[in-house]
Amino acid sequence: MPGELDGKVAVVTGGASGLGQATVELFVKEGACVVIADVDVDAGEELARSLGDAAAFKRTDVTDADEIQGAVDSALEHFGGLHVMFNNAGVGSALTTFLDDDFSDFERVMGVNVFGVMVGSQRAARHMRANGGGSIINNSSIGGITAGAGVVTYRASKAAVIHFTKSIAADLGRFGIRVNCIAPAHIATDITRYDQGPVLKYMQPLRRQGQPEDVANAVLYLASDRAAQVSGVVLPVDGATTAGPPPNQLKAFAAAMKDTEE
Repeated sequence: MPGELDGKVAVVTGGASGLGQATVELFVKEGACVVIADVDVDAGEELARSLGDAAAFKRTDVTDADEIQGAVDSALEHFGGLHVMFNNAGVGSALTTFLDDDFSDFERVMGVNVFGVMVGSQRAARHMRANGGGSIINNSSIGGITAGAGVVTYRASKAAVIHFTKSIAADLGRFGIRVNCIAPAHIATDITRYDQGPVLKYMQPLRRQGQPEDVANAVLYLASDRAAQVSGVVLPVDGATTAGPPPNQLKAFAAAMKDTEE
């Protein structure tokens, strides 16, 4: 059976681990050739070796525009084109209250999470404009959709990705370039190193632990021709977390309020 991405070439930033790795593996399974763009040389090269001729590794620091261009050039050199760009690379910020935050990680977080997405989109789109279009997918977070205390730099960076995605979707549609955004939540990766049990119990209505493959499947859809009329959207992969709190959270809140009144 033909794959969803037969004959297509993709670049996945942050592709050596986590959500990026799951996406790389799924893309290759679905017929794509993929450039794994990451700063982790050992993991990236090992992943490329495991996937054979359909994958190539290119060391890429997404805070450096020239290195992002190098990843795009690598796709053209190795595989002869570029049809899909998944700007996935991202980092978290310090878990601290706003008044105690010294913003020491601001430049790094914004550099990876915002600058890397912007330049990755631009360099991919320049090629796509001249070659009949393509699909750009940017990785945000539910932290960019729903406000909340803590990790304010991370939240701000992911909110910026969402607004940026919609803005360039409007700009690039005339060239046949689709631009969309995913917003994952509560999926165990190197960024989300916290106990997911209470999250599933009190915050996520769908009581199923999300996996990197769930995000990869969403990215595959947006990259594929099945999404030919889909552009400028934000797709949460969050078990309905952004839809609202589950009943047990409301019950816990009501019980706490009752105790306070008494």
